[in-house]
Amino acid sequence: MERVLVTGVSGPIGAVLLPYLESQGAHVVRLVRGPAQGADQISWDPLKPISPGAVSGFDCVVHLAGESIVGRWTDDKKRRVRESRVLGTQHLATALAQTLERPRVFICASAVGYYGNRGDEILIEESPGGQGFLAGVSREWEAATRPAAEAGIRTVNLRIGLVLSPKGGALEKMLTPFRLGLGGKIGSGQQWWSWIHVDDIVGAVHYAMHAESLSGPVNLVSPHAVRNADFTQALASVLRRPALFPLPTFLARLAFGGEMADELLLSSAHVEPERLRASGYSFRFPELGAALDDLLG
Repeated sequence: MERVLVTGVSGPIGAVLLPYLESQGAHVVRLVRGPAQGADQISWDPLKPISPGAVSGFDCVVHLAGESIVGRWTDDKKRRVRESRVLGTQHLATALAQTLERPRVFICASAVGYYGNRGDEILIEESPGGQGFLAGVSREWEAATRPAAEAGIRTVNLRIGLVLSPKGGALEKMLTPFRLGLGGKIGSGQQWWSWIHVDDIVGAVHYAMHAESLSGPVNLVSPHAVRNADFTQALASVLRRPALFPLPTFLARLAFGGEMADELLLSSAHVEPERLRASGYSFRFPELGAALDDLLG
C-alpha cells in the first residue's frame, strides 16, 4: 500500500484529492496546522522547521498548502502569502532531504502566476518568468523545493491555472453575481484565462506520482485556454443567465485593489500543458463548456 503525505487538505484541491487517493488504495496521512487528531495526522507549523523523522517513510509527498491569495493585498496579506508558500516549502523540502526513508517523489503546487501578464504569448514550461508579486512568489516557491531535488527526490512543480471547483477558489466567488444575472466580462475581456477542472488536477497529481519522466515545472492547465469574455459567456450559458454587466477595469481595481485586480483578473497568460501532453496524460475535461456543465449543470 502506497503511503502518501498531503498538505493543504482543507483547500478545494485537497478536499477532492484525498478521497480519490484513498479510493485508489493509498494510505493518506495529513500534515495539518494545529494539534493532530489521530494516527493519520501530523502536526506542523509551515513557518518553522519540521523534524525529518516526522515526514520519513512516505512513498509520495503532495504539498498544496498556502495562504489564500483572495482578499485585499495589504503588506501583511502579501507577507503571509509569500511566507506560507516559500518558508513552508523550504522547511518541508529540507526535512524530506534529511529523512532516512526518502519519498520517491515530491509534488509541490506552484501557479501560472509565474509567467506574469504576457498578452497573447503562448507560454510553455521553458518560457521565462514574468514580472509582479505573484511571479516573484512563484519563482521563490519553486526554488524552495531544491533541497529535495538535490537529495535525489524526483520533484514536480505543478504550475496550476484557474481552478474550476464549485467549492472554493475563483469560480465559487463568481457564481453569486452570475446566478443573479449580474455577471459579465472583466476589463477588455481579451485577457487569456488558463483554467483547469479540479478533477484534472487530481488526475494529474495521481499521474505525476507514477510518471517517472515528469520532473521540474509542469503546467497544470487545460489544453484550451480561453479569453475572459468567452469564459464569462460560457459560465452565463451554463447557468442560463445573461452576461450583460461587464466589470470595467477601473471598477475592478477599485473593488479589489489595483495590484490584485491587475495580477489576478486583468492579467493575460495563455499557458499550454506541454509536458503533461508529451508525457501522455489524457485530460478528462479539455473543453470549458463540458467542464462547467459537469460542475454546475
